[in-house]
Amino acid sequence: MAVQNVFTSAKLIAVLIVICGGAYKLCQGNTQHLQNAFSGHTPSLGAIATAFYTGLWAYDGWNNLNYVTEEIQNPSKNLPRSIIIGIPLVTLCYALINVSYLAAMSPTEMIESEAVAVTFGNRILGAMAWLMPLSVTISTFGSANGTLFAAGRLCFAASREGHLLDILSYVHVRRLTPAPGLIFHSLIAGAMVLYGTIDSLIDFFSFTAWIFYGGAMVALIVMRYTKPNYPRPYK
Repeated sequence: MAVQNVFTSAKLIAVLIVICGGAYKLCQGNTQHLQNAFSGHTPSLGAIATAFYTGLWAYDGWNNLNYVTEEIQNPSKNLPRSIIIGIPLVTLCYALINVSYLAAMSPTEMIESEAVAVTFGNRILGAMAWLMPLSVTISTFGSANGTLFAAGRLCFAASREGHLLDILSYVHVRRLTPAPGLIFHSLIAGAMVLYGTIDSLIDFFSFTAWIFYGGAMVALIVMRYTKPNYPRPYK
């Protein structure tokens, strides 16, 4: 958790740098790209679906905290509190970052850029532009570490309930971490990375994941009526 805290703090600092840089450009009057950001584009059902999947991918991760409730102190209070604070904070950060990008680049330049944050840093930070590639690297490692931390425990819990192989419910003798679950998830992730491009992975993952997210949401509503007396620590 200490490692994840370091990654998260570094990520938030990078987000703040981007937002401050965008605010600086806006104060200089660079608002032309915000006025007609969607001009020149012909929408299609496929393009809208791809954009929707990409947006869902960007916000995915909100559910990871549910997988690690056994690691949380006083989860009945801290889990809802974390979700209530985290989701609006991430939404606000993403909105401000996109405004900042459009204050420094045109939509065409953003599409053509291989790494928008790096291009933004080259234009705004000058000699300190190297901070953005470093921040992107830290953000990537932080996201991978957080996902691995949560997904390994998901495999562990599923195995403990009999939904996966028993070996995935084992824990490390000294560290007490679900090592088999972590290794299993890493192998699956590695196989998917070899499958194709990031765009195809995003489309595949978002479509599949949100089917299960939607099913879980519907199941919760149904159980509210069919099993109203079940204990529910999270409301």
